[in-house]
Amino acid sequence: MAFEHKSVLFREAIDALNIRPGGIYMDLTAGGGGHSAAILDRLGDAGRLICVDQDPDAIAALSVRFSGEERVTVVRRNFSEVQEILNGLGIAGIDGALMDIGVSSHQLDTPERGFSFHSDAPLDMRMSQSGMSAADVVNSYSEQDLRRVIRDYGEERFAGRIAQEIVRQRRTGSIRTTFELIDIIKRAMPAAAQRDGHPARRTFQAIRIEVNDELGALSRALDSVFDTLLPGGRLAVITFHSLEDRMVKTRFAHFCEGCICPKDFPVCVCGRTPRGELAFKSRAPSQQEIADNPRSRSARLRCIIKL
Repeated sequence: MAFEHKSVLFREAIDALNIRPGGIYMDLTAGGGGHSAAILDRLGDAGRLICVDQDPDAIAALSVRFSGEERVTVVRRNFSEVQEILNGLGIAGIDGALMDIGVSSHQLDTPERGFSFHSDAPLDMRMSQSGMSAADVVNSYSEQDLRRVIRDYGEERFAGRIAQEIVRQRRTGSIRTTFELIDIIKRAMPAAAQRDGHPARRTFQAIRIEVNDELGALSRALDSVFDTLLPGGRLAVITFHSLEDRMVKTRFAHFCEGCICPKDFPVCVCGRTPRGELAFKSRAPSQQEIADNPRSRSARLRCIIKL
């Protein structure tokens, strides 16, 4: 199956980077290469683009798409490992980077990957296709840890009941498929609550985040990428749920923060100055984009400039 992904806020994200011809840029969630190709178009003959993804399906697609393109380097690693990637390539700093956070259309639409609650498939959800799977989380985590994951990462108000039902069910045998888990979630939730969207949506999101350490990786990536930006360089980030967007917003505010001395100090003694400035506050999809691609509804784009 070809690696296909319908990018959200596509033109807005590329414009936000304000690409410098001849610069060095990173597409840290390169997927099928849609954003990468647009960045490359603006780079000119002397530029360099580093395409990063942890999914082997994406790496295969990128390697084919940019075969013979000397300006492009394809790297299979997690997007949080920016410094290690650049050290390995002998690059000291970059002019910009793009992160399109979350699960891709390809991953959602490939049933055997186990990301979607619309298809019966093995409980997997691994973006890298290696390491701990969703089945490992569901079958080995304690009830307390399951409740924490579902509550904190899914913002699911019935997290306790769902965790309890998972533990009760697995006493009779391992939970191995997406539909098995959905049935358990439905049994744990009141009927009225199941009318507010798909009842498994929040729990699936929570388990996926846990399996892939998505928030931990995002936190590390934000710090690492910002540190590697050259003066005037830009970081653009597209998020798809409130936990991610909150983290990006808070971290960008931290980068932009100046003096932190108490207000009653007559002069600054901390010596802190802003390290960045916002290119804009945030951008959301247009109503037309939402109509064309309902998955874009919750997307937000933020961009920061290194001072």
